[in-house]
Order: sequence, then C-alpha cells, then structure tokens
Amino acid sequence: MNYIFYDFETTGRESNWDQIIQVGAVLTNSNFQEIDRFEARCSLRPGIIPYPQAILVNKSTVEDLTDTNLSHFSLIELMLKKFKSWGIAIYIGYNTISFDEEFLRKSLFKSLYDPYLTINNGNKRADLLNIIRANHVYYPDSIKIPLNDKGKLSFKLDQIAPFNGINDFSAHDAIGDSIATIKLAALINQTSPKLWEASLITTNREDTNIFMKGNKIFCTTETFYGKTVPFVVSLLCFHPIYKWAQCFDLKNDPEDYINITQESLAHFMSKSPKIIRSVRNNKSPIIMDSDHISKINEYKHISEQELFKRAKIISSNVEFKQTVEKILEKQASEKEEFVSQEDINYEETIYHSFSNNYEKIVMEEFHLSSWREKFKIANKFKDERNYYFAERLIYEEKPSLLPKEIFNNINRHIAKQIFSSNNEKWNTIPKAYKEIDDLRDKYEEEKNEDTLDLLNNLNNLIEDIEKKYQDV
Repeated sequence: MNYIFYDFETTGRESNWDQIIQVGAVLTNSNFQEIDRFEARCSLRPGIIPYPQAILVNKSTVEDLTDTNLSHFSLIELMLKKFKSWGIAIYIGYNTISFDEEFLRKSLFKSLYDPYLTINNGNKRADLLNIIRANHVYYPDSIKIPLNDKGKLSFKLDQIAPFNGINDFSAHDAIGDSIATIKLAALINQTSPKLWEASLITTNREDTNIFMKGNKIFCTTETFYGKTVPFVVSLLCFHPIYKWAQCFDLKNDPEDYINITQESLAHFMSKSPKIIRSVRNNKSPIIMDSDHISKINEYKHISEQELFKRAKIISSNVEFKQTVEKILEKQASEKEEFVSQEDINYEETIYHSFSNNYEKIVMEEFHLSSWREKFKIANKFKDERNYYFAERLIYEEKPSLLPKEIFNNINRHIAKQIFSSNNEKWNTIPKAYKEIDDLRDKYEEEKNEDTLDLLNNLNNLIEDIEKKYQDV
C-alpha cells in the first residue's frame, strides 16, 4: 500500500477554531520513493485571529496570510481532490493523530465534506511520533534521541531529524516537515523492521482488534508528560460506549480483583497506576507481541509462565468482564451528563453525531451547484450545524449572495467573538495584542529586528481586522 506523508501549518493549536494555512503532502510507494507531491497556501478566513507565536514558528508573513490567491475553502477542495486522486493509502505524519488530523477532520467537517478521509474507503493512518517513541522503548539504539535544554529526551521533529543526519529539509514548513518524516520513517524501517511492521498492523481499528484478540499477551505503550511507558497487558473487553480496548495490566494479579464487589472494583479502577489500561484502537497504537516482554524492565520480576497464567484468568472470567463493562458504562454516562450541560458551539460538535444519508446527499448537491444556487440548497439541510456551515461558506466565498439580514448576523457573530475580553477557546483581538506586546519585549532584548518587523506587521493586520468589524 502507498503512503501519504503530510503536514499542516496552522494559525494556532485549537483545531475547532484555528485554521490550516499551508499544506504539504508527498505520495510515496511502500519503499518510500516519491510518486507525487502537493503543496499549497491559503489566506486567512474572515474573523480568524492568528496566534502571533504560531505565525513566528511557521515563518509565515502577513502577505502569506492576506495576499494568497487561494481561500481556505478552495485549499480544502484542492487538497481533497488531490488526496482522492492518489487512491487508497496509509496517511502518515509527525504528531498527526493528535494535531494535524484534527485540523484535517474539522476543516472537512466545516466545509461540508466527510471528515473521516483517512479511515474510510480502505484508507488507514499512522503517526510517526508514536512509532519513534515506541521504538525508543524497544530498540533504543536504532534512532538517536537528542536532549533538550532541561536534559530530557526531545522528540521534536526539527531536532530529532538533524540529530540522525537528516538535514536537507526546511523545518516548520509543511512540505519540509513531510520530507523529514519520510526520511525518519525509512530509517526506522531500516533499523527496526519488526517495529515498523508492527506499526502497520494497527493502522485501522479492525486490524488492531484482530491482533489483540489473537494474542493472549501483548505489549503496548502510553506517553505521560513526554515520557513513554510500556505495559504488558491482556485484552479484557471493549468499552461499551467508546469501543476502546480495555486491557488488564499483568503487573497486577487478577486474583486480587475478580471476586470483589462492583463498588470496590470501581474504587481500584479509579486509582493510579491503573489496573486496566485503555488502548485506543482507533488511533493506531503501537502494539508488540509477547517476544518483546524481555525488553521491558518493569516486568522482569514476573516469569513469563506467571504472565500467561494471569492472562488466562482474565480471558476465562466472564463475570469480571461484565462487571468492568458496567463500571465503564456508568462512568461514561456520568461524564456525558456533565458535558451535555456545557455550552457547545457548532464548530465543536464533530464527534457528537454523524450526518445521515439525507444530509450527505444535500452536501453533495451543495458542492455540485453554483454559488448562486448554494443558498437555496442550504435551506434543505435539516441538521442545524450543516445549515450554519453552509451559510458561513457562502459568507466567506460569495458574501454578496447572502440576504442582507443573514450577512449582518454573521458579521455581528464574528465581532462578538473576536472582541471578547473573556478567556475564550478561540483567539481574540485583546489576546492577540497582549501576545504581540509580550513577544516584542522578548525580541527587543535579543535585538531581533526581522522578528520585530513581523510582529509590527501582525499588529497592523489585527488592527485592520478590528476596523473591519468594530462598527457592525
């Protein structure tokens, strides 16, 4: 299967509210040989206040943000068309599952496209950051990991790539980071082929579940505050709501838990370290077979015979499994009740519900029609979210086609958000000005004139946005 290595540069870190401003993607075969590539930039969406620090990191200029020919929606359409033309593939990036893919999904969602591109229609996904972290646990000598200023391991792409002799790329540039990711992936495949092979087995939920069901014992890893910790576990059940694999940590003796009350078990399940580890089988976890147990120091005091004995107790005790499922269902219900009382914006609802077939048909009709026809088609949506996103797309692309009342309502909505003095989930004008002032103090001390010029230009950009919306 081919690979699609990709990376985004964005206006900030909030995938619900910030936006993609640059896409870099490279299609390769399974030997990491380039077949095709895609690179594009877009301008700021109306009402988006970029985080100044993010713009400094990805080295964008104000001209990049304002004078680029492509709009955000046009970029999403162009990118989607290119990705689909490349056919079925495994999508791979560096920290993509936690970051870039969230931007991909939510950009597609708000553009009225199927957001689950990388897991539908035969596509799969992997994350090289997770692979490298696991690789350091099992094969610590194959990839060199640099130390940061505090003497701790640094898994940042712009540091780890040069530390392993990969220098011919432009860091914090979408296509540059994609190229560095390809070369690191090829290096892992060369130096730790068993781990690379294992990482490909879990690139979708179904294959991950098959592996876990077929292995009484396996090794998995979790990362806490930058430290990756390995566990030897046995599959117990799947979460009754979220469908994540629930695995018993074999560091513990199941005999201590299988006959206690549900209340007592719930108490022990809430304690740390957890006796039951949640393996997110839909997020390409790195799972190694039992041959790798010997590489994990934390379990060396337990014989392999004892580990398999504990796994057998887990797999044969149906009542224990059912009790765990009841506890998990109750916890999820309580959490859902809490979340449902929060104020949720449409931009934050991607995982709340899926669009039905009727909505998908209207979406397709919306995209196939001319801009003049889109408003009429938007009225066919029964899901309020989709109608809201359709209005916003027309506002961003062809605002003159909207009825004046709707246009004014959107203007007022944007103004209310960006002028807010509260600590909002999105960036606001007051927050942006403060960040610029703080950054100026830092770079004036360093006498970095180029960065100070960029900050002044960003300040002017924020002022222009302020003027545009201050009287709406």
